[in-house]
Amino acid sequence: MSTETESEATVLKTSIGRRAFLKASAAAGGGLLINFSWLSGAAAASGEATTDQAFELNAYLRIAPSGDITAMVPNPEFGQNLMTSMPMILAEELDADWEKVTAKQAEFEPEDYQRQFTGGSQSIRLAWQSLRMAGASARHMLRQAAAKKWDVPVEEVSTQKSVLSHAASGKTSTYGEMASEAAMIPMPKQVPLKNKSAFELIGQSRKNLEGLKIVTGQPMFGLDYQAEGMLVAMIEHPPAFGQTVDSADLDEIKKMKGIVDAFVFESMRPDYQKNYFDTTAFPSLIAIVGHKTWQVMKAKKALSAKWKAMPARTETIDRFGTAIEVKVPGGLESTDGHRKAMDNALDGELEVLRRDGDPKTAFEQAETVIERTYRAPLLAHNTLEPMNFFAHVSDDEVHVAGPLQAPAFIEGTVASRLNVPTDKVRIEMTRMGGGFGRRAYSHYLVEAAVISKQVKAPVKLIYSREDDMTMGIYRPTYTVQLKAALDENNQLVAYQVRGVGLTEHCVHENRFPAGAVDHYLAEGLVIPSNITTGAFRAPRSNFMALAEQAFLDEVAEAAGEDPIAFRLSLLERANNNPVGENNDYDPSRYAGVLKLVRDRSGWNSMPSDVKKGVAAYFCHNSYAAQVVTVTQEGDSLPKVDQVHSAVDCGVVVNHDAAVNMVEGAVIDGIGNAMYGEMTFTDGKPDKRNFDRYRIIRMNEIPRQIHVNFVDNDIDPTGLGEPPFPPVFPALANALYRATGTRLYDQPFIKALEKG
Repeated sequence: MSTETESEATVLKTSIGRRAFLKASAAAGGGLLINFSWLSGAAAASGEATTDQAFELNAYLRIAPSGDITAMVPNPEFGQNLMTSMPMILAEELDADWEKVTAKQAEFEPEDYQRQFTGGSQSIRLAWQSLRMAGASARHMLRQAAAKKWDVPVEEVSTQKSVLSHAASGKTSTYGEMASEAAMIPMPKQVPLKNKSAFELIGQSRKNLEGLKIVTGQPMFGLDYQAEGMLVAMIEHPPAFGQTVDSADLDEIKKMKGIVDAFVFESMRPDYQKNYFDTTAFPSLIAIVGHKTWQVMKAKKALSAKWKAMPARTETIDRFGTAIEVKVPGGLESTDGHRKAMDNALDGELEVLRRDGDPKTAFEQAETVIERTYRAPLLAHNTLEPMNFFAHVSDDEVHVAGPLQAPAFIEGTVASRLNVPTDKVRIEMTRMGGGFGRRAYSHYLVEAAVISKQVKAPVKLIYSREDDMTMGIYRPTYTVQLKAALDENNQLVAYQVRGVGLTEHCVHENRFPAGAVDHYLAEGLVIPSNITTGAFRAPRSNFMALAEQAFLDEVAEAAGEDPIAFRLSLLERANNNPVGENNDYDPSRYAGVLKLVRDRSGWNSMPSDVKKGVAAYFCHNSYAAQVVTVTQEGDSLPKVDQVHSAVDCGVVVNHDAAVNMVEGAVIDGIGNAMYGEMTFTDGKPDKRNFDRYRIIRMNEIPRQIHVNFVDNDIDPTGLGEPPFPPVFPALANALYRATGTRLYDQPFIKALEKG
């Protein structure tokens, strides 16, 4: 039951001047409708300026006369549980009966919702204050309405599970019964929020609101989407990166049963300035359109086409408001060539990203110098649901529907390609069968729209698994050199990181151990490629964590220190006497997850014959540590036995969902570290499907995964990505203790099989 006063709770302003973050109105058919900006509340709390557009609101919390409560969810959902966690935050402040709450995926409405982007583990973090404000404001208005109707002081009106009560008079009312009258109450200028100690929903576990739909196979995903008169389309792209369409024999294809059309098309206008998520390796494609999927697949197999080389070019890309030039080389690239290019780059000069002290002299005067090189291959995202999208281009509108992470970044692209204003583009979002960054690059939406316009009919474009795996936008390939200097007392006095990679390097120059070492140097260099790369769960961090934390493990061993104690001593230095001013991590929170995983895993009391490894990492505003233990029987390969995880992501909204996310990150991390690899020969991917691209199998997942969260009152930070990077090095460190061999290259399976 909630009866707290403003003096007992944090108070949020619901407006600044005449600009209201929230608006209330009567819903059609009765009830209360709260319109709110999902980000304005956060901006107000931080003191950041807001634009006039932020107040043209349409996002809503609706309380119907029946008592049913509907929460709109603007961010795309692909398994991170937003469709449950966001309504939980609303319901908590509202004191709602959870059994009455449902969620609905919003369409793309940038004027109303602002950030409709799922990526960077930011969705809950950025919506936290706004959602709480909306729920608390609705509760305030319901209490005010009840007090007015009953002629009692509002302070005496309590709420619990969607029921308003006045103890002295014995009067009660459901939220539904009072909703229409609450709609007439003026919006409060400020509203108190619950103390976090009073939370009843947040921090507990609630079943996924869409769980029943998922397990019963109800239409939810892009591949499920149907429309009257809808045709099926597939595309054919060149077999090698660096090639484009020369010609295609389409006449025979068009004669095949069920085929409506086949043609060559350009996915984007050549004069269009791409944004960061417009990445595509193949501007020219072949479309095949028919009535049924199998008919189109048969026609695709029968296709005969010729390809030609693409020349080198320079593209100007809009990177979040900054125009950058990107060089795209010509020619047919191979994995061996990539490795040589990165090695050659490391032999030359790189861009200095940060320098503290005098690293050169420190290394020259050191008692011990340790230097190692780590490598990572390109990786395919391999989402369970391949890329797909529905499009119906008519004279009235461009209606598209399907799974994507970043609708705001594709709206202008499709409008430009079809030469229509953006207000004619209607983007309907479905649930995604996986994303991991791949679905932020939504070229497949544009392709579907172009095909629909050509055939003058609604179309669903479907990628085969082979299309998906060979189309590009991979996790970049990296090489990084790390060097550490120890003095005569085995103290770390200097540290150097030099990183290179295809289309991006992996160096985060202001992260740990920056700030903990007197003499520090970070350098990086980007190598161009025509093989496209992009965001992959915890971009850059997913490899940099391996290199950094595996290397620190080796340095700790050279210093004669326990791996956890060694890291904690560095973090204590960064906390008490930091070097530099731009360190982007909190040493105390970093140390906190290490201490928690140490204690919960029993690190210090494990028998000496247990093969264990530890790692910790900071990314996406959160901290995570992993302890991995492995077992080995006879001559068999080592197998992961147990994983202990510790995560500091601030307040945990839905405990079971959070545990699921960490468990998924652990399994995904082990699979990619052990087996993941994309290789190329003369521009052609060597792996096109799961017969050659190895992923983790059910019998290879850990026997047990123990998940622990730091208990604090910090507002939520990221969770989808932070537990993923430290799994790689924790596994590498455990495998070293099992085999006696340090692992420097992914995938680990290659070195393990060699013995």
